[in-house]
Amino acid sequence: QVHLVESGGGSVQAGGSLRLSCAASGYTDSDICITWFRQAPGKEREAVAGRYTGGGTTYYHTSVKGRFTISQDNAKNTLSLQMNSLKPEDTAMYYCAADPLECELVLEYKYWGQGTQVTVSS
Repeated sequence: QVHLVESGGGSVQAGGSLRLSCAASGYTDSDICITWFRQAPGKEREAVAGRYTGGGTTYYHTSVKGRFTISQDNAKNTLSLQMNSLKPEDTAMYYCAADPLECELVLEYKYWGQGTQVTVSS
């Protein structure tokens, strides 16, 4: 069982920055895919950025490329999402999700965090 806890959400003006963190626990000696998703009211959930902790390609949604960056802290089992140049359209509930499979193989993520709200005002 993998337990995920997100932190770092908040409110910021357009152009500002926030850093989200996803702390994962409950798995040892194995790698997992961790992906950040977001869902705005009235919109479908979308994958924002993700990485397999064992290495490989990092995925970024086209709308966040060049603005968002994933970083990994293996000692703390944490995957962070640095969000710069935030836009009002980035406003959403952000969730991290994890699965034991490599990210390219995941159809439905097995584990989800509780979410953290990001609000960007214009």
